[in-house]
Amino acid sequence: MDAPRPDASRTLRSDARDNRDRIITAAREVFATEGLDVPMREIARRAGVGPATLYRHFPTKEDLAGTAFADQLQVCQQIVDEGLAAPDPWLGFCLVIEKLFDVHARDRGFTAAFLSRFPRAFAFTTSRDSALASIAELARRAKTTGHLRPDFVVDDLVLVLMANNGIHATSPAARVAASRRFAALAVQAFRAAPQPSPLPPAIRMPLHPVV
Repeated sequence: MDAPRPDASRTLRSDARDNRDRIITAAREVFATEGLDVPMREIARRAGVGPATLYRHFPTKEDLAGTAFADQLQVCQQIVDEGLAAPDPWLGFCLVIEKLFDVHARDRGFTAAFLSRFPRAFAFTTSRDSALASIAELARRAKTTGHLRPDFVVDDLVLVLMANNGIHATSPAARVAASRRFAALAVQAFRAAPQPSPLPPAIRMPLHPVV
């Protein structure tokens, strides 16, 4: 009796899953180091698949980014939930600022995705908007304590995240260190009655010529 033949459809499904996993892994790595401007063809090349395979799984870059950053979005929501659960709303607000800055400093692609508008990536924008709504609620609570300046709005947080994304450093570690100092400066700027406190160590930043 002949040996049973492998199920071709099952093998095909396994190959498709492997291709999808490789695409997501490559996208995370490229987005993290180079941002979202990387061409889809370059992601396909690094994943070891053809462009047609990439587009079959992810028709748009928005779809790919939404999937690639799903875990990071969950981390962001967990950070905000931790802040909301803090007994002191102001300390919870500070915790959110510090941890969000750290996440964004480590992953340039996630920062770009978080700050951009992806009208076709519904799940991504919904998760992001939910996180921002939670931050708004935390800010409301922090204002009632008298520690957060009353004119703070969530757009101010978006503004400093954009500035944080512009940090250029000589190494990933230096970027994180510079971001940590910037987070401390942001917290002091958001305080209702500024009370200077020691900052993390300063990092010498590379200067870029003015064009």
